[in-house]
Amino acid sequence: MASDENSVKPSASSEKITSNLSLNDKIEVQLQSVGGAPILKQRKFKVDGNKNVQWMNSTIKKLLKLPEGDSALFLYVNQAFAPSPDSLLRHLFDCYQIDGKLVLHYCTTQAWG
Repeated sequence: MASDENSVKPSASSEKITSNLSLNDKIEVQLQSVGGAPILKQRKFKVDGNKNVQWMNSTIKKLLKLPEGDSALFLYVNQAFAPSPDSLLRHLFDCYQIDGKLVLHYCTTQAWG
């Protein structure tokens, strides 16, 4: 039999990482237009962290008064990558926030990625 000294124990970094936010907290999202995308009058929003990227995409389309089905709207996190539509905003905030804000860039044509 193996002794307890030889057994593998998980390190602190491999333990389950929990969100800094409670499940009901709102997060601050800052929207930045890129290229020829229309500019929003209000750029900062407090949104439910449990909403996904697809919801945010639809919301921005409504704010910009773009047709829901026809027009494309691309979202990017910190000018770096396009998150998957089912990604939760809370998870993106936990990983990529800058000064307590999740910065999302939006455009009507593909810019990065």
